[in-house]
Amino acid sequence: MSSLVIVESPSKSKTIGKYLGKDYVVTSSKGHIRDLATSGKGGLGVDVENGYEPSYTINKDKKNVVKELKQYVKDADKVYLATDPDREGEAISWHLAQVLGIPMDEDNRVVFHEVTKRAVTEALQHPRQIDQDLVKSQETRRVLDRIIGFKLSKLLQRKIKSKSAGRVQSVALRLICEREAEINKFVPEEYWSVQAHFVKDGMEFTADLSKYKNKKIKLSSQEETDAVYNALNKEFVIETLKKTVKRRNSKAPFITSTLQQEASTKLGFKAKRTMQVAQSLYEGVDIGSETVGLITYMRTDSIRLAPEFISAAHDYIEENYGKQYVGRVKVSNKTENVQDAHEAIRPTDITRTPESIKSHLNTDQYKLYSLIYARALASLMCAAKVDATSVVLDNNDYKFNASGSRIQFDGYLKVYGQYEKNKDTFLPELVEGEHLESQKVDKEQHFTNPPARYSEAKLIKELEELGIGRPSTYATIIDTIVAREYVEMVDKTFKPTESGMLTNEKLVEYFDPIINVEYTAQMENELDEIANGEDTYLNAITTFENKFEPLLDKANKEMEKIEPKKTGEKCPECGGDLVIRKGRYGEFVACSNYPECKYIKKDPNDRTGQPTGETCPKCGSPMVYKRGRYGEFEACSNYPTCKYIKKKPREGDELIGKPTGDKCPNCGADVVWKRGRFGLFKACSNYPECKTIIKTPKEKK
Repeated sequence: MSSLVIVESPSKSKTIGKYLGKDYVVTSSKGHIRDLATSGKGGLGVDVENGYEPSYTINKDKKNVVKELKQYVKDADKVYLATDPDREGEAISWHLAQVLGIPMDEDNRVVFHEVTKRAVTEALQHPRQIDQDLVKSQETRRVLDRIIGFKLSKLLQRKIKSKSAGRVQSVALRLICEREAEINKFVPEEYWSVQAHFVKDGMEFTADLSKYKNKKIKLSSQEETDAVYNALNKEFVIETLKKTVKRRNSKAPFITSTLQQEASTKLGFKAKRTMQVAQSLYEGVDIGSETVGLITYMRTDSIRLAPEFISAAHDYIEENYGKQYVGRVKVSNKTENVQDAHEAIRPTDITRTPESIKSHLNTDQYKLYSLIYARALASLMCAAKVDATSVVLDNNDYKFNASGSRIQFDGYLKVYGQYEKNKDTFLPELVEGEHLESQKVDKEQHFTNPPARYSEAKLIKELEELGIGRPSTYATIIDTIVAREYVEMVDKTFKPTESGMLTNEKLVEYFDPIINVEYTAQMENELDEIANGEDTYLNAITTFENKFEPLLDKANKEMEKIEPKKTGEKCPECGGDLVIRKGRYGEFVACSNYPECKYIKKDPNDRTGQPTGETCPKCGSPMVYKRGRYGEFEACSNYPTCKYIKKKPREGDELIGKPTGDKCPNCGADVVWKRGRFGLFKACSNYPECKTIIKTPKEKK
C-alpha cells in the first residue's frame, strides 16, 4: 500500500474508494474519535487553573476504530486526512493526527466540496497543513459549550429539576418563550373591512376600501363602518388605472439555513431529516453507471457558485429553454460570517436531472435533490415578467383599490414554479373615467391576531437573522429542546411547556447577561475571529469565565430550590415523607431522605421481573416483563447471555405481504401491503425488480 485516505463517513469512503483505485486505501473514522474527558474539576475535562487546557479521551465506541486506523497508518507510505471541509472536519483531522501520530507540519490535509472523481483527485494534488486557527475555533466552541452545559445544567437540575441548559439552545428556548408571552398578553383589536363587487364583460372582480379623501382610513367599530356604508352609492368611477411590468427575480441557491426552511415549508421535512438526506446525497449514491456525490457540501453560509458550474448551467439553460432564459449570477450582500467560503448547495452535474436518476433514489432523496437542483438552476435564470394592473375607484371620496396580474414571461418559474404560488388574477378591460355599478358592497368585522408561534422554518430563519448558532447546528438545537421536553409541537409550531417556561424564567433572572441574543451572536463573531487568526482560545474562554462565574455564584446562593411534591405517605423504611420524583422513565414515588434512604414505592401496575408464562424461543428460558424508556416490554430472563426481546404486534401487521386486490400498473404483478417507517403502504410484490409504490388519493394530493 502506498497511500491512505481517511474520511469520517463509511459511505463516503466507499464512494471515494471507487475513484482512487488499488494504489489507495480509503477508510473512515466514523465521525469524531475523541472528545473532552469528564475528569478533572467539575468533570469539565478542562484544566481551569492552567490556561483552560483541554483534556481529551478516545470515545469508548471508537477504540477498535482507532486500533484499525493505527495499523493502516503503520502500513502506509503517505496519509491524507480528507474529513469534511469545515471547522468540525478540520478538528476531526487534527484529532486523528494527534492520536495516530501523523505529522502536523506536513501537507496531509485535503479538502473537497463535492464527492466526485474530479474534485477528489484534484484535492489530492493540492494538500495543505491542518489549519490550526480553524481547529482552535472549534475547540473554543466545544469548551464553551462544555463549561456552560455542565455548570448550568447541574445548577438547574439541583434547583428546579430541569434537565439541561446550553449556550445556544437556551437562547432558542428564550425566543420561543418570549413569543408565547407576547401571545398571552395580546389583546385583540376590532377592525372592519368594506369590499365592493363588480362584474364587467362577464368577469367578476372586487375592490377594497383603503382611503377617504386620499388619507388612509381605519374602521374600528360597526358604527364607523355603517356611516361609510350609508355614504356609498352604487356608482363607482375609475379614478386612476396603472399598468406596469414587474420583474420577479429568482432567489439565490441554497445555503444550509434556507435549504432547511424551504424543505420544511415545501416538503414537510424537519431540519434533522433534511440534513440526513442531504448528507446521503453528498456522500455518494449508486446511480448505476457510477457511485457519485450528487450535491456539494451541505453545510455552508455562502451563495457562491463555481465558475465552471455557472458556465455549464448557462449552456444547459440556453440549450433546453432558450437564450432568453439565461440570467445573471447572484451576488451576496453579506460580508461577514461566511463559513469557510464554501460554495452554495448545488448539484455536482447540471445534466444529471432528477428525473434521469429517479429510479436510483429513495423518495426523500428524490424530493430533496429535485428541490436543490431546481433552486440552483433557477438562480441562474432570468426574472419572470408579470403584467400588473392597479385600479383606484372613487365613490363619494372613498377610495377602493383593485389589482390584477398575469405572468407575461415565466423566466425562472419554468423550473421553480412548482415551489412558488403563481396564480394569475385577472381584471377586465378598464379605462380611466369609466363608471361602474357595484353588484353589492360587503362589510365584515375582524379582529387582529396575536403573533404566530414559531414553526421550525421560522425559528431557523430567526436564529440565522440574529446570528445565533450556525446552520449546521440548527437541527441539533431544535432536537435538544424538544427532547428535553422544554417545548412541544402544536399545529406544527413550538409551544413552551411548563418546564420550558420555568427553565427560561430562571435563566433570564440569573443569567440574562450571557443567555441573550446579543451576547450569543457576539460569541459567534468571536469564534469567527479565532478562525481567522484575529483572536485566541485563551482570551475567549477567560473573557467568558470572568462574566459567567459571578452569575453562577449568585444563582447558587439565591435561586430558590423547588422541593419535590409530597404524596402524604410515610416511608415504610425510615419514616420520612414520600415524594414524587422524576426519572428517566417518568415519575415515581420515593423517600425524601435520599440518598440516605433509597426506598422506592413499587407501582402496583408494574410487572417488572414477573414471568409472562412464555419461554424464550431462542434459549428456552422463561420470559419476563421488563420496563424501558418506552414502557413495558417482554424479554428473556437470561439476559445478557440471551438478548431476545419479543416484538409488540402493531395494528395492521396481519396485512403485511397480503394482496390488496390491485395490480401493479408497471409490471402487472399483485400489489401487496408493506410497512415502512411511516406505516403501512401499498407496493408491487415484485420488489426489488419493480419498485412501484401505489399512493392513496390523500398522498397524491
